[in-house]
Amino acid sequence: MRRIVLSVAFAAVFGAATAKPTETPESSVLLKPTTDQAEAAIWAMRFLSRFHYKPMPLDDAMSEKIFDGYVDGLDGDHLFFTRADIDTFAAARDKLDDAIFERDLNAPFTIFNLYQKRVGERLAYSRELLAKPFDFSKQETYEFERAKAPWAKDSAELDDLWRKRVKNDWLRLKLAGKADKDIRETLDKRYSNYMDRIRQLNSEDVFQTFMNAYAMAIEPHTNYLSPRASANFDIAMKLSLEGIGAVLQRQDEYTAIREIIPGGPAAISGKLKAGDRVVGVGQGDSGPMTDVIGWRLDDVVDKIRGAKGTVVRVEILPEAAGPDGKHEILTLTRNKVSVEEQAAKKSVIDIKNGDTSRKVGVISLPTFYQDFDARRRGDGNYKSATRDVERLLGELREEKVEGIVVDLRNNGGGSLDEATDLTGLFIDKGPVVQIRDAGGRVEEKSDRRAGASWTGPLAVLVNRSSASASEIFAAAIQDYGRGVIIGEPTFGKGTVQNLLNMDDMARNEKPTYGDLKMTVQQFFRIDGGSTQLRGVVPDINFPLTVAAEDFGESSYDNALPWTSIAKADYAPVADLKPMVPLLIARHEARTSKEPEWQNFESDIADAKKMRDEKMISLNEQVRIKERDEQEAKRKAREALAGETLPAKPGAAVATTDASKVPSAIDPKTGTLVPAADAKSEKVLADGTKPPSEDDGLQADERSIQSDLKREQERKTRRDIVLNEAAHIVADEAELIRSDTKLAARILPQSTDAAN
Repeated sequence: MRRIVLSVAFAAVFGAATAKPTETPESSVLLKPTTDQAEAAIWAMRFLSRFHYKPMPLDDAMSEKIFDGYVDGLDGDHLFFTRADIDTFAAARDKLDDAIFERDLNAPFTIFNLYQKRVGERLAYSRELLAKPFDFSKQETYEFERAKAPWAKDSAELDDLWRKRVKNDWLRLKLAGKADKDIRETLDKRYSNYMDRIRQLNSEDVFQTFMNAYAMAIEPHTNYLSPRASANFDIAMKLSLEGIGAVLQRQDEYTAIREIIPGGPAAISGKLKAGDRVVGVGQGDSGPMTDVIGWRLDDVVDKIRGAKGTVVRVEILPEAAGPDGKHEILTLTRNKVSVEEQAAKKSVIDIKNGDTSRKVGVISLPTFYQDFDARRRGDGNYKSATRDVERLLGELREEKVEGIVVDLRNNGGGSLDEATDLTGLFIDKGPVVQIRDAGGRVEEKSDRRAGASWTGPLAVLVNRSSASASEIFAAAIQDYGRGVIIGEPTFGKGTVQNLLNMDDMARNEKPTYGDLKMTVQQFFRIDGGSTQLRGVVPDINFPLTVAAEDFGESSYDNALPWTSIAKADYAPVADLKPMVPLLIARHEARTSKEPEWQNFESDIADAKKMRDEKMISLNEQVRIKERDEQEAKRKAREALAGETLPAKPGAAVATTDASKVPSAIDPKTGTLVPAADAKSEKVLADGTKPPSEDDGLQADERSIQSDLKREQERKTRRDIVLNEAAHIVADEAELIRSDTKLAARILPQSTDAAN
């Protein structure tokens, strides 16, 4: 997670300009910096050293931080470089500042070119190992967590490390019931595909990784975005693009259809389905068809994106067809497509307590999005999280819900304005957040619109991945006494970033230099405190799914410190203090008798134990015993909770699958990532484990249809955490109706209990 720079969830969605790949899988030329990149680095230096919230000079000390971050970005798990390689680079350790000033970026590119060579050596060695059988009766272990491990002293030590890594890959597939012949073919293709992706990295990828090492050496949330990454960030914020409306993923050497977006040209045609493979793309009604087999995913995406009203031809190899199957060519007219996956959604949970049933509405908000360009143009229908939530609240009022849960789990933030405006849906008027710039000047962001869209019982559900704008909203709701905060302490990101287009500054007519996402301010709660490092502490705590030292602002070595300022001029609208202990008592009494909740807590404890482990056995009998014990424990827990778990529409499931050998490019950022560990355990967002066992495969090695089926299995499992949050809101509604004096204190002033 330290290498995840920003959440661009739609990099793999068809959508604007066409581009020719700069490298093919067969090429292995040494990459070199361009003149434009050298100039971009100078522009970035000027802004980062002068206008950042925490400006730091580009000097020898900064050079050392950049060096460490860059090497970590390439080989964070110490799987490719040796100690001798690192010593070879030592001369550049305090010279990277000079490299930027002198517009000579050969040093970081030289480091990358050696990295690419070392990856090739390791993967070639790994493929050679597949010819010989492994002895799984030996008592040996594999260290899969190597971020803090010393560099291997020589290639012989790396050989032994990779022997164990390949042995573990083989054992996982063997335990999943695969035959030796199939295992050998799967792993040979896996390592070959990984090398292809490394060879496809281009100069822009290397430069972005290097510049991100510079930006993040100053502060964790400052980043450099290449022109391509900037375009994807824009898509993520406005939740729309112009294309054919499909989601792509890499599958072996193919680019395959992952999902068809409703309402887009692909969906309207009715001729594309999940699992179909894109083998060629042509522009217009008669432009030449370009073979895209083996291309990078984002290069294929760029080929298919295009302006609304233009024509693209897509050559498809249907899912059911073999490699030599009949191709089909579809002609589609690009259009504006709304990417609704990250948009606000609603659902209703019926809570029964004896003979009483109460409806609780749920607003799930994955991100605080806004189409900035459309708003600037005066488009009255611009996409906005607040506008969507306001509409959904109206629909929930019509459904006669008695309380609302705003689910912000895994919401990493977004637009500051949206956080302010969304708060305004639940209060009358007043300040929402205070913002201080580098000069110490403080301003307030306030809700100025009179009235509220919902004045009844309210809870905000958060977890450790709720960050930034999510924390602004949750903190304001808490400070006003407007609702109960439920869940885990949040991420602790209390800084504000602006997106600076360096091409605008340099007056470039076309995207050349990229953007800086630069920290320029720090935000504070209206009570004067900060969410920085500490996050928002819930009123009602749920079990911790991750330790603060492993994930969150406090896990960064260079995070800004916690501080405080004077409180804003505001008055709480209600006093929740007398109610919270009553809700906690009911919550604890209920969950102490609830088998599903007890399983949830046990699963979290098991997951923590597994996270703390850094080694895994390579003895087959030991692994079988561990697997059988886990499976027996899972079945016992399911039997205790009951075999049939009711479905929960729209359940959010986050999977951490460290068994995947990652793409050479982080799909969210475009930056280089090192190989991940080989552990196979998965944990769902609600703390439970998935019903299916580890199959030893990566995502791109499964059929898309079977992978979608696995996802659907997870979605049908009840979201235990959300269900308990709804119970707490139903408890609040019951307390309000049974005690008018209590209701007068805990509901917004001058409103009634019935909303």
